[in-house]
Amino acid sequence: MPSFTSPDQGDDLEACVLRFADLDLKDTRLINPSSSLKAELDASTKKKYSFAKKKAFALFVKTKEVPAHTLECKEKWWKCCQQLFRDRISIHKHVATQHADEICHQTASVLKQLAVTLNTSKTLRSEDSRKPLKEYLTCNREVSAWLPDISCFSPDELISGQDSDGGEVLLYYCYRDLEDPHWVCAWQTALCQHLSLTGKVRIATEGINGTVGGSKLATRLYVEVMLSCPLFKDYMCKDDFKTSKGGACCFPELRVGVFEEIVPMGISPNKISYKKPGIHLSPGEFHKEVEKFLSQANEEQSDIILLDCRNFYESKIGRFQGCLAPDIRKFSYFPSYVDKNLELFREKKVLMYCTGGIRCERGSAYLKAKGVCKEVFQLKGGIHKYLEEFPDGFYKGKLFVFDERYALSYNSDIVSECSYCGAPWDQYKLCSTPQCRQLILTCPACQRQGFTACCVTCQDKGRRLGSSPTQSSFKEE
Repeated sequence: MPSFTSPDQGDDLEACVLRFADLDLKDTRLINPSSSLKAELDASTKKKYSFAKKKAFALFVKTKEVPAHTLECKEKWWKCCQQLFRDRISIHKHVATQHADEICHQTASVLKQLAVTLNTSKTLRSEDSRKPLKEYLTCNREVSAWLPDISCFSPDELISGQDSDGGEVLLYYCYRDLEDPHWVCAWQTALCQHLSLTGKVRIATEGINGTVGGSKLATRLYVEVMLSCPLFKDYMCKDDFKTSKGGACCFPELRVGVFEEIVPMGISPNKISYKKPGIHLSPGEFHKEVEKFLSQANEEQSDIILLDCRNFYESKIGRFQGCLAPDIRKFSYFPSYVDKNLELFREKKVLMYCTGGIRCERGSAYLKAKGVCKEVFQLKGGIHKYLEEFPDGFYKGKLFVFDERYALSYNSDIVSECSYCGAPWDQYKLCSTPQCRQLILTCPACQRQGFTACCVTCQDKGRRLGSSPTQSSFKEE
């Protein structure tokens, strides 16, 4: 991981110029990057600032790592301000509250480095200095060679039905080693733009993970291209693509990028590989196992654990009956949860599930690596595929999704309640306070009374600012 110097070390602050394709940011002060940088960033470039801040935060936390004090524990601890932190959540909270200024200065430095990197990468692309793909791709390096022929369709045909009524959303992933993820990234960007698809696609050396929306014609062509591409045709089948009602309107834009992991668990794929997951169970097999688990007289003394790998706000509005739902905000907190509760899993048969199956691939591998479980199983295709087969099965409530729809409904069960009055309610909205954007469950009656914030602090802040609710963007990732 590259190191970044702070902007006041060895840099000329007379004219600090950050240049991106759509960013020309000049800041001669950099005394308070939090205010000066944010003030000059427009809507499109705020994403670059957000990325830089996350990068700066991660780099800062990385510098605080220390070896664990016990021989039995191979995980890292963190030491900061003469305090020892044993889990990622606590060090994150400490850094966020106590070191905001350092993060701001580091953010400015990361932005500058990103500008340099972007200019360099453009030069490299022009010189075509990337390593070649496998033999079957070397003869057709051009991305255009791997785009479908759409000349037989009119532009209207390709984009008609992109709304939530006539369009479709695809959810898929594929774990397989990729030699040139940057080429795949360029190809996926061109492919989605070619078909007028929006959404998010993550690419890494370990594979690809995507959620894209558009017209049914566009999504059909996308699946056909993916299944015919030599990189994926031997690793994927049509059943690997989960579909739901939606369209391009479900995503504000198209985002395609290269990352270390295709699902962010926070642990290098070199340490915990997708190649050693739990045993896959079809929806039918999983249904039988859950039925067997629920039929036991005392579930608490059972040797089976039904484990939800998702975040707390996902399981809050929908989950399997009798499941164990960790109180975690991000999947990157899942390893810490497992480490703290190893005795809970000792000699147990674990049935894991998540939205589409991808989090279980790495999550089950991590749990297996701990060597405490009797057996580890995972639901193939996730809740998505289970509900297609068993809409009135053991999963109750809605299925949370990471787009503008927030949730999919397969049954009429409501398992959550309004945060204010306790009435049955499961439709998320964003906190009404600007810059917060946390998810909140507030029923129409409470909304009419002005209860539209996620907490008392935000509610008071909203009253002072006199702001109205905004639903312009989606914070949870």
